[in-house]
Amino acid sequence: MSSNIVDLASSEDEEHENQTRRKKKTTNNNKTPASEPEPEPPLQSNSNSSSNQPLEFRSFWKAGAYDVGSTKSIHEQGQLEHARVHPKFLHSNATSHKWAFGAIAELLDNAVDEVCKGATFVKLDKISNPKDHNPALLFQDDGGGMDPESMRLCMSLGYSKKAANTIGRYGNGFKTSTMRLGADVIVFSRKSQGSRATQSIGLLSYTFLRKTGQDDVIVPMIDFEVSGDRSQPIMYSSLDDWSNNLRNILEWSPFTSDQELMQQFEDIGPHGTKIIVYNLWLNDDGLLELDFDHDEEDIRLRDEVNLDKSLKKRDRLLESHISYQIRFSLRAYVSILYLRKFKNFNIILRGKPVLQHHIVDDLKYLEEITYRPQLGKASKEVTVRAEIGFVKEAPLLRVSGFNVYHKNRLIRPFWKLTSDNSSYGSGVVGVLEANFIEPAHDKQDFERSTLFLRLEMRIKQMCHDFWKCHCHLIGNYSIIRQQKKFPIQPCGEFAANLQREFSADQPVIGLSANMQQGMHLDQPVVGLATNVQSMSNRNTVPDQPSNMSRNTSSVQPSSRLPAGVNKDVSGDTSGSALVDQICEENIQLFMRCEEHRQKEIGLKQTIEELERELEEMKRKCSQLSSNLEIQRKLKAIGQQNGKAR
Repeated sequence: MSSNIVDLASSEDEEHENQTRRKKKTTNNNKTPASEPEPEPPLQSNSNSSSNQPLEFRSFWKAGAYDVGSTKSIHEQGQLEHARVHPKFLHSNATSHKWAFGAIAELLDNAVDEVCKGATFVKLDKISNPKDHNPALLFQDDGGGMDPESMRLCMSLGYSKKAANTIGRYGNGFKTSTMRLGADVIVFSRKSQGSRATQSIGLLSYTFLRKTGQDDVIVPMIDFEVSGDRSQPIMYSSLDDWSNNLRNILEWSPFTSDQELMQQFEDIGPHGTKIIVYNLWLNDDGLLELDFDHDEEDIRLRDEVNLDKSLKKRDRLLESHISYQIRFSLRAYVSILYLRKFKNFNIILRGKPVLQHHIVDDLKYLEEITYRPQLGKASKEVTVRAEIGFVKEAPLLRVSGFNVYHKNRLIRPFWKLTSDNSSYGSGVVGVLEANFIEPAHDKQDFERSTLFLRLEMRIKQMCHDFWKCHCHLIGNYSIIRQQKKFPIQPCGEFAANLQREFSADQPVIGLSANMQQGMHLDQPVVGLATNVQSMSNRNTVPDQPSNMSRNTSSVQPSSRLPAGVNKDVSGDTSGSALVDQICEENIQLFMRCEEHRQKEIGLKQTIEELERELEEMKRKCSQLSSNLEIQRKLKAIGQQNGKAR
C-alpha cells in the first residue's frame, strides 16, 4: 500500500476548491455536529518554555504539585456559564489508578471490547521516542477504529457509547490510564464505513498544557478523509485552525513532520487504533516506573521487584506461583486477566502472545458451588457459580483467596478473606464471576454496596465450609481430632460449637441457616458430622494418613463432582427468608463495627494530640522554671554586689 499524501501548502485554486467543498458540506448538514469543537485561536507557548524541556517533576505522585496561575475568563455576553476543566484535573483524575498494571489493563479492555467489531489482536510493546530516544509505550489493535466524532468523545470526559455487555462504561478509562502511565499520549485511528474512510490524530499532552500555561484542557486534533491513496484534510472552520492544530501536534508529539505522522497509519492498516504513551513516569529514585530491561518478553514494576530483592527469607515455591508473580510481572497478570479464553484474539506482549491461564487448572479436590444472591424484588434472579479447591502445592504452599471477575474481567485477584494468623482456609482458592455488582472506576475493586457485603460474607462462608470438610485431604487432621471430643450433637449445638471454632477475628455468617440450606432430607449426610459418626462407631483415632484415608473413604464426598452435579448452597424457599434476615443483621453489625472502629481511631488521634500538647506544656514549664531560676540567681548576685559596694 502506497503512502497517503497530504498537501498542506495548497495553491489558491486548491484553497478555493476546499472552501467550495466546505460550503456544500455546510449547506447539506445545516450545522456541524455538536461534538466538533469551535475553532480555537492559535496557541502561543510561554517564552521560557520549550517542548524539549521536561516537567519539574517526572514522578507521577508529584506531577500535580504546581501552582495554578490566574484563570482567563472566556464568558461571553448572552451565553450561559459552563464548567471548565483545568489541566491539573488530568493528574488528579489519574490518581484513581494506584497500580500501573491496572492502568495498562484499562487500555487492554478497550482493545478487547473491539473483538465484536472483528479485532484479532492487541499489541503492547516498548518503542523509542524519535525525538529524545526515551522509552515509550505502544498499544495497537486492528479493531474498527474511531471516526472524527468518536475520537472527540474518546478525548472528552464521561462520554461512552459502549454496549452494556462490554467492560468499559464510564467514559473515563482512556484519560485516567494514559495519564497514569505517562505525561503525554498521541492517538492515531483509522475507520472505514462503506466507501468512506477517515483518519484522525489526537494529542492529550500534560506537558503541552503545563508548558504553555493553559487553564483549560486543550486537545489538538486533525482529521483526514481518505480517497484511494490520497488523504484530504477535513476542516470544520478554516485552514489556519487546522494548520495550527497540526503545528502543535508536531511540536509536542514524538514526530517532527507530517510524513512521519502519516506513516503511523501505514502501520495500522485498513482499520484500527494506535496509542503511544510517552514521557513515562519515573519512581522516587529517578528510574522508570516500568522496567523493560529485566525480561525482553515482559514488562515489570520496578519498585515491586526491588521490594522482593530486599526480603531476607526467600520462598522459591511461593515465588513460582501466579499469585506472587502478578504483583510485578505484566505477562503473569495479563494471563489471568480474562476468565474465558479468546477464540480468534491474541494479546501480544513485546512480540510474544500471552498464554491465557485458568486458575482452576491449578487446583485439586475441585468442587463447584452455586448460590442465588438476593438482588431485591424488582431484580431478576441470577445464579452464580463458584469453583473452589486447594492449590496443588498445598499444604506446602500457603496461598489462598478468591478471584472475582466481572463480565469476564478480573477485578479482585486472590482476595484473601481469612486471617493470616489462622490455619483456616490455608490453600483454599476459588474463582467466580459476579456480574450482579458494579466495579469501582479503576476496576481493581468493587463498589461497597450491600450486595458486595453479602458477597463478601458468602465467600467467607464458602472458604470455611470447604476447609472444614476437606482439610484432611491435605494432611490437616486437627479439626477431626477436636470433633472427637464432641460426638454427634443436635443441629443448634453443633452450629454453636462450629461457631466457637472459627478464629476470633472472622465473622460467622448464619451457620444454622446455612446448614439448613446445604442439607436436604432426600440426600445422604456427608461432611464433618458423618465423619464423626463413622469414627465414633469404629472407636478409632487416625494416626497415619493412610489410615485416615481408609477410615473415611466411605463417607467422604467426591473430590471432583461429575459433570452437571454441584453443591447448591442457595437454599430452598423456606430458608431464604432466614438467610436474608441473618445477612441483613450481619451487615448492620459490620456497619456498627466500622463506626466503632472509626471512633476508636478518632479517640486514639485525640489521645496522641493531647499527649503532644502535654509534652509541649511540660517543655514550656521546664523553660519557665529554668528562666525563673536564672532570674533568682541574677537577683541574688545583684544583691550581693550591692552589699559589697
